[in-house]
Amino acid sequence: MRKVAQRGGEILKSAVTATIKNENGLLEKSKAKKGFKYYFRRDWQFYSLLLIPIAFVLVFKYASMFGLIIAFKNYRIADGFWGSEWVGLDVFKQLFSKPDFVRAIRNTLLLNILGLTCGFIMPIVLALLLNELKGVVFKRVNQTLLYMPHFVSWVIIGAIAYQLLGKGSGMINNLIDQLGGERIPFLQDDLHWLFSYIAIGVWQSMGWGSIIYLAAISGINPELYEAATVDGAGRLRKMWNVTLPSIRPTIVTLLILSLGGIMGGSFEHVFALANKATTEFTTTIPVLAFRWGIENGSFSRATALGLFQSVIGLILVLIADRIAKKLGEDGLL
Repeated sequence: MRKVAQRGGEILKSAVTATIKNENGLLEKSKAKKGFKYYFRRDWQFYSLLLIPIAFVLVFKYASMFGLIIAFKNYRIADGFWGSEWVGLDVFKQLFSKPDFVRAIRNTLLLNILGLTCGFIMPIVLALLLNELKGVVFKRVNQTLLYMPHFVSWVIIGAIAYQLLGKGSGMINNLIDQLGGERIPFLQDDLHWLFSYIAIGVWQSMGWGSIIYLAAISGINPELYEAATVDGAGRLRKMWNVTLPSIRPTIVTLLILSLGGIMGGSFEHVFALANKATTEFTTTIPVLAFRWGIENGSFSRATALGLFQSVIGLILVLIADRIAKKLGEDGLL
């Protein structure tokens, strides 16, 4: 009887195993049969939302690459895109010999390195502080107020900056004057303009930049905080030993992407705050490309400058990605 029972148990076990395998096989076959058409028919509303961003990328990012050939031609509007004379690397030789080019490289690196040093750290600090807020309503109100500057045009931000920081009639200088101090040329002196430029840039971008870090923080396992509490860790110790190590991959990824734009910068940011009294740091690569291409009509030189900027940015991204992998991080590629 014992042998019969054992035999029956083995038969039952094999039957259950075969049934599970068959079900798994049927599921795999059903999944294999459900191709792109099935999911497109089921979620066509979501796919349709991708049409506008995909069209934007194709038209303004990829289709415009054909225009890079202008950098190797002596482009004239009268001769047309294909009729202009091919000059090879002569445009780049002219570009590198221009005094404004060296000045633009220096200013672009200076502004972007200072902006990256301050502007990259502040969103992390802000995300850590917002994460510690316990009041839901108070937290949401603060997040909304901090995100809003990102959606304001740089033209408006520049106008507000001059109303607040102007030396003659700025609100802050009026307050300093009433308190018995001397007026500070925040935007009328080169060195003061540099610090004002960095501060305004950090204020405009730190709220929006903290969103990604807040999303990464929300994915941290709560048991890690509970274990740290049991070990007697306070809030600062939890941030340093739990939160920051958990979001380190996100920090590294965003740092690599930020290094790719260190040769670029925002044209609107510089142009909105520039004035005739401060010309030492306002000549950057985007501003110089605007002057050569739009104001002077030197389209070949402006295109060559943009191509040079993009190639250097790509090289910086690859170098940063390689260094991150050497240090044990995942990187981008």
